Amino acid sequence: MTADGQSRRHGKRWPAPVYAAIDLGTNNCRLLVARPTDDGFRVIDAYSRIVRLGEGLAETGRLGEAAMDRTIKALGVCAAKMRRRRVDRARLVATDACRRAANRSGFFKRVEAETGLWLEAISSEEEARLGLLGCAPLFAADKRRALVFDIGGGSTEVTIVDTDAVHGGNGMRAAGWISLPFGVVGLSERYGGGPMTRENYGAMVRDVDRALAPFCARNDIGASVRRCELQMLGASGTVTTLTGIDLNLPRYDRGAVDGAFLDFGAIHAISDRLRQMECAERAAEPCIGAERADLVVAGCAILEAMCRRWPVGRLRVADRGLREGILIDLMAGGKTHAAP
Repeated sequence: MTADGQSRRHGKRWPAPVYAAIDLGTNNCRLLVARPTDDGFRVIDAYSRIVRLGEGLAETGRLGEAAMDRTIKALGVCAAKMRRRRVDRARLVATDACRRAANRSGFFKRVEAETGLWLEAISSEEEARLGLLGCAPLFAADKRRALVFDIGGGSTEVTIVDTDAVHGGNGMRAAGWISLPFGVVGLSERYGGGPMTRENYGAMVRDVDRALAPFCARNDIGASVRRCELQMLGASGTVTTLTGIDLNLPRYDRGAVDGAFLDFGAIHAISDRLRQMECAERAAEPCIGAERADLVVAGCAILEAMCRRWPVGRLRVADRGLREGILIDLMAGGKTHAAP
């Protein structure tokens, strides 16, 4: 394989296969299309759209018609991009909203009929595994354990990993994982998305912390913090948004955010400022925008709960995760589906 993703056979150059990954979450629909290279893969197309598929799901247990319509429209864009890029192999996964929705089967049939895409609802365990694969290149070699989390729209996945195995070439060993029933959409619907009092914000943080406590004790994570052997890595829109604000970016820049470090003091200061704002004020922040303005504070509360429970001082920021993990897994011969 050459560096530009081409294969050589008898002196001729053949295009490397094209892979695609779709991550359909409670809030977002995301696509990556890539070719393999010697050191990983090269992205040749991408797409991301906020669709709020899980809107109202907590109350009804079902996906709403308007939410499904928005999502199918976004998936149609994904399908067109995949056809245009002549994707050879793909995996198209749906996470928390579709795991919980009583009408998931009917939604999947609509998606297949209207876009040609075949969605797969994956377990929270598989979601955590794939997210871990996508983030592993950012692990520091000098910390024995890594705590990796992804704050989603409907749930939050947290994994604790033995990084000795990763850097030793023996693969990743997840010591434990948990899927919390807290996401930015559900918490925002429960607590509201406008300005929030310190008391209500604190209640959100305490709710999340109580859910983290058994996982922390079961995996002896507190002891790892005290021994200074734990690193934290955050892969979510909440973390990347706060990093963009901390860096004072005039517009979101993945190159500046992915791999950056975010101090816990900055997380607290930015979160406290955002919780007091009206939605219109948050929307004016260049790294937030109108579509996330009513959701970002709930994400801040989830993040602050983790920072308080595991006070390592700073975290590594990953603008990568599930989609990248799917691509890595596909290129290693993992589960695949036919392209549309």
